Amino acid sequence: LPEATLEDARAVILAAPPPDASRPQRRPAPDLLEQLRAAKAAAAPEARAEPIELPVSAEELAERRERVDRTLRAVLAEPDAGFRAIGVLYQEFVVRCRIEGLGAAVPDLNEFRRMLTHARAGLGTDLADDDAWQDVSLRASILPDDMQGVFMMIARAAKEGWPCPGDAAIARAYGSHSLRRAQRLLSYMEEQGLIVCQLDGGGRRIVTLVELAWATAPGDPNGDDLPAEPAQSAAAL
Repeated sequence: LPEATLEDARAVILAAPPPDASRPQRRPAPDLLEQLRAAKAAAAPEARAEPIELPVSAEELAERRERVDRTLRAVLAEPDAGFRAIGVLYQEFVVRCRIEGLGAAVPDLNEFRRMLTHARAGLGTDLADDDAWQDVSLRASILPDDMQGVFMMIARAAKEGWPCPGDAAIARAYGSHSLRRAQRLLSYMEEQGLIVCQLDGGGRRIVTLVELAWATAPGDPNGDDLPAEPAQSAAAL
């Protein structure tokens, strides 16, 4: 009997345990973040109302353009602005426009390049939009972007009959300190058939625009700055 009892006990121990009573399967709670994302996605179309575009009057457009031009002047008034990369100037310009509340009216980079070219040439909005100046802009377009402002500056001096800018002024308009580079710029423009350079009996330079027959007055190539009238015009931009 003790042996039978021992065998029974061993069988009970080695036997598989009886199955547990059926319990309800526990399901993981839905991710709270997923719920929030779904709620935001559902609410987004309702919250995103179509903006109402109000008509802008000519006076408002002119006032906005003046504020943009004033912001550009502030950027270019920095002492080293002429020697900064265009990308750096554009970033500062965008920040200043946003500070002025002009976020919706900020020109894109291509428009900024055009504005910068005109500003460095001393062109005001009135002259830049003049029909007679469109031929000059078309001629300038065959040059690399960084040379166009120099060409327009010389064209402006020729149109007004001002003395030819000196090498220092040309280099600065190009964003350089090198006088040799200024001389190479003039040589390159002459090779492209845009200008003709010559010296008078006193060694002063005269630049004539091909076909337009505009010519600068004689100017000292070694002069330090723009002549008085162009300099004042550029400052008034």
